[in-house]
Amino acid sequence: MLTVDERRSLLIDIIVRQQQPGSGSCKEFLLKRTAEMKWTDLTKILSPITWAVIGAVATRHYMPERTTKDLDCLISSDDGNAAREKFLAAGFEFQSELTIGGSSWLTPDGKAIDVIESRNEWVEEAIHQAQHNRDLQGLPILPLQYLALMKYQAGRPQDIADITRMLGQANETMLLATRNTFLLWMPSALKDLESLIRAGKLEML
Repeated sequence: MLTVDERRSLLIDIIVRQQQPGSGSCKEFLLKRTAEMKWTDLTKILSPITWAVIGAVATRHYMPERTTKDLDCLISSDDGNAAREKFLAAGFEFQSELTIGGSSWLTPDGKAIDVIESRNEWVEEAIHQAQHNRDLQGLPILPLQYLALMKYQAGRPQDIADITRMLGQANETMLLATRNTFLLWMPSALKDLESLIRAGKLEML
């Protein structure tokens, strides 16, 4: 069985070799931003705990929206116990513990939510920045540089594909922030990051 690093390297190699200029969807579609799927805003429920949207729902802020069955959100592990108490008080139904740290819940109207409790050193700053980075629904979205970092670390096929498409549509300011974030927190991945940026930019030609 391949390790996460081996699988990630294989996926990046395939993307880089197969991507051709303009080989993606039409540019108008790629640049369109929507929030057609509506999700529970946890702000009032969790207050004063701050949180950020990650996962598939977060990607719609940086690339075309795609269908997903649940809302993934991020909180600091320091807020984990307090957040669980607030979810129970709001009528959420506990489902299970997450192997990566956190828990799964069902909202009173039956929507699935995964709450990642992170101990990463950057998590508090990332969540703080998310409060000023809202999508069309008004949800706090994890800044691109941290979302790309999380997805790179996860290393699943969809994660690597998401990074490629999001970075392909990112402006130079966002790319610089992403490069600096990887340099600080995962410098060994800088070569892979540049490969994904190039592949993403080819799709936009």
